[in-house]
Amino acid sequence: QVRLVESGGGLVQSGGSLRLSCVGSGRTFERDSMGWFRQVPGKEREFVAGLSWHEISEYSRPTKGRFTISRGDTRNTIYLQMNALKPEDSAVYYCVADHLYANVRNGKTAAYWGQGTQVTVSS
Repeated sequence: QVRLVESGGGLVQSGGSLRLSCVGSGRTFERDSMGWFRQVPGKEREFVAGLSWHEISEYSRPTKGRFTISRGDTRNTIYLQMNALKPEDSAVYYCVADHLYANVRNGKTAAYWGQGTQVTVSS
């Protein structure tokens, strides 16, 4: 069974930092692109950051300069380092993976999704 499992969410004060992790299992993700989305109740999932299999990164405008996406040595793991967090960053954060970066970027056609991890930033 192919799975993506996120961890690292929690409650943090405004200005603080969190590091999210996403571990893939059940198949190799070595040649996959991976990324992060987030969602708040009543809104669509929002692209946060993406990382192509050849290590090209992309960020949404609200997160650029504060968030950093990276891949672990095993390449089945990605991270999202989130600094200078704001209350508007509060959301459930989801990990996504697909062999095509375009599918990761649009989210809707991505092959694999995690279950999400809650991030809450207090003011």
